[in-house]
Amino acid sequence: MCGIIGATGGANVLDLLLQGLERLEYRGYDSAGVALQADGADGTLWRARAATGTRSLEDLAKVVGEAPAGVVAGIGHTRWATHGHPTEANAHPHVDCTARVAVVHNGIIDNWAELRARLEADGHVLASETDTELVAHLIEEELDGGASLADAVRATVRELRGAFALAVVCAGEPGTIVAARRVSPLVVGVGDDGAGLLASDIPALLGRTRRFWVIDDDQVVELRPGTAAHAEDAVVRVTTLAGKVVEPTERIVDWDLEAAEKGGYPDFMTKEIHEQPRAVADTLLGRVLATGSLVLDELRITPDELRAVDKAFIVACGSSYHAGMVAKYAIEHWTRLPTEIDIASEFRYRDPVLDERTLVVGVSQSGETIDTIQALREARQWGAKVLVISNVVDSSMAREADGVLYTHAGPEVGVAATKTHLAQIVALEVLALYLAGLRSKLSPAESAALLSDMARLPDLIEAVIVHADDVAAVARKYTKTRDFFFLGRHVGYPVAMEGALKLKEISYLRAEGYPAGELKHGPIALIEPGTVVVGVATRTRLWDKMMANIAEVRSRGATVILVANEGDEDSAAQADDVLWVPRTHPLLAPVVDVVPLQLFAYHLARLHGHDVDRPRNLAKTVTVE
Repeated sequence: MCGIIGATGGANVLDLLLQGLERLEYRGYDSAGVALQADGADGTLWRARAATGTRSLEDLAKVVGEAPAGVVAGIGHTRWATHGHPTEANAHPHVDCTARVAVVHNGIIDNWAELRARLEADGHVLASETDTELVAHLIEEELDGGASLADAVRATVRELRGAFALAVVCAGEPGTIVAARRVSPLVVGVGDDGAGLLASDIPALLGRTRRFWVIDDDQVVELRPGTAAHAEDAVVRVTTLAGKVVEPTERIVDWDLEAAEKGGYPDFMTKEIHEQPRAVADTLLGRVLATGSLVLDELRITPDELRAVDKAFIVACGSSYHAGMVAKYAIEHWTRLPTEIDIASEFRYRDPVLDERTLVVGVSQSGETIDTIQALREARQWGAKVLVISNVVDSSMAREADGVLYTHAGPEVGVAATKTHLAQIVALEVLALYLAGLRSKLSPAESAALLSDMARLPDLIEAVIVHADDVAAVARKYTKTRDFFFLGRHVGYPVAMEGALKLKEISYLRAEGYPAGELKHGPIALIEPGTVVVGVATRTRLWDKMMANIAEVRSRGATVILVANEGDEDSAAQADDVLWVPRTHPLLAPVVDVVPLQLFAYHLARLHGHDVDRPRNLAKTVTVE
C-alpha cells in the first residue's frame, strides 16, 4: 500500500515524479504529494499535496504548476490512509518544525504513540495525525545535533519499530536523497542521464533505467546524481544502520515499459486475463520438459532436505491463499505428505507446531506481503525450511527464504489478482509433483501423464477466454442481483472462494464462498426464491455430491449458474445459466475453472460502472499488518 518515488538530477525531476506516481496508482491511494528541492546552496524545499481520493494525482498535477524552476531533487508519495483520515494535512510528504526536512513513508511505525508523546513533550509542533510526521521531527533533532542527513536517518531508523520504507530530502543538502527500509520494499537505480532514482516498485522507474539495486532490511541508501555525459558518476551509497558500507544487490530487469502498460486493452485487468495462457506457459517453461520429465534446479533446497520433510504448511493471503488451498489437495494426494493451509496473518499467533523437518511454503505475488513475511520469519525461528512462491525476483520473501520457485507471469498492474493467481496454482502443483517424485509416490508413467496435462493448460485457458462474450451475456442478466453464493466441493471449493473474492473486490457486491457440503449446516437458511447460487460443477470425483447440493438450493427457489465442462448436458439441466470450460485432470481443473469466474466478476463490475483496476480501499501490495 502507498507508493514512494524519488529522483535527484536528470532532465526534469518533477515530470519524473508525477509519471512515477501514476505508475504506482495500482497500489491504492487516497492522497498524493511531492516535495521539491530548488537549485541553490541552501536547497530550499517546496511542497504540494492533494487529498481528493483517486483524483488526487490529477489535482496534484494542477497544483505543481506553481513549483519553482530549477528543481534538482524531489520525492513523491501516494498515500493509503492508516494513521489519520485521508486529508491534505495527513498527506505526504511531511515536514519538521522548520520545514527543512521532508519525508515520505510506506508502512507503519509501531511505536508511534510513545514517539509522539516524547516529541510533543520536547516542544515539537505536530501538524498531522500521522506516524510519518514523527520521522521528520526525529531527523530534525539529529540535524540540530550536527549530524549529516545520512547519519540522522540512520539514528532515527534505530529508534523506529515497525515495517517501513522512507525517503528523505533536506534543505541543507541539495541534490541528496537518503532512504531506508525495513520490510517494506524499496529499489534504487541510476538513469541513463545520471539521475539517481528510487521507488517502491520497479514499474515506476521503467523507461528511465534497467539497472536497479535492491535495498535490504535496515539498510540506508544515499543517492546523488551524475550527469548525462557521466552517468556512472552517480552515487548509490548503501550502509547498515551502524554506518558500515555494504554492496547492494544489483538486478537487471528484462521486461520493458510496454509490459507494464495496457497494450490496447481497455484496462489492465482485461489485458492480464488475456495474458493468462502465456503466464501459465512461462511458469511451466524449462520445468516441464517435452520428454515428460520435471526439472526444478533453481529451488536451492536440496532433494535430501525435501525428502526429510514430514509435514508441510502453506501460508498466504487473499487469492494466494486460495491457490494454496488447491495446492493442499495436490500435495496430500500426490505425495501423501500432511499439509496444512494457513491464513498468514493468523499463522504466527496460533503457536504452530514446527521443527527442522517442516516445510513452510509462503505464497505472495509481490513477495512483499507483510503478513506472509512475518509468518515465514516465525517459521524460520523454529528451524523450518522456508520455500517461497513469488512473481517478483529479489523480493523480500525470496531473499529471506531457503528456496524460491518463481512464477513467470510478468508484471501485474490490476489490483485484483488474475494471471498471478493462475501462475501460483501451476507453480504449486509443479512443486507437488516434484515432491511426489522425490518421495517415490507416483510412477514415472503417472507423473508423465500429469505433466502432459499441465502442458495443455495454456490452450485450455485460451479456449475459455475466447468465449468471454458468452460470460458477459450471462453477467448482464444479473446486474440487479446484490447477493451471490458460490459453492464448490474438493478443489472446486477454493475456486468458489476465489470467484466470490473477485466479485467482492471489483464489483462491490456481496458474495460468499462455501464448501457445498456445509450449506445444510447453516447457510441454506438464506436460500430463497431469487437467491443466485454460482456452483463449480466440473467433473471432479465429487460431482454427484455437488449436484445433490445444487438440487437442495434449486428446491428452495434459487437461481443457479454453473461452471461446467463443455458438453455436460447433465450439469446444464440443473442450471439456469452455464459458464462452459474444457475438461482436464481434476486436480488441475482450478486453473481452468476460475477463469470464467474472473470474467463474470469483471463484466459485472464494468456494468456497474466501477474501475476494475483500482477497486476502492484495496492495494496491490499489502505492507501493513
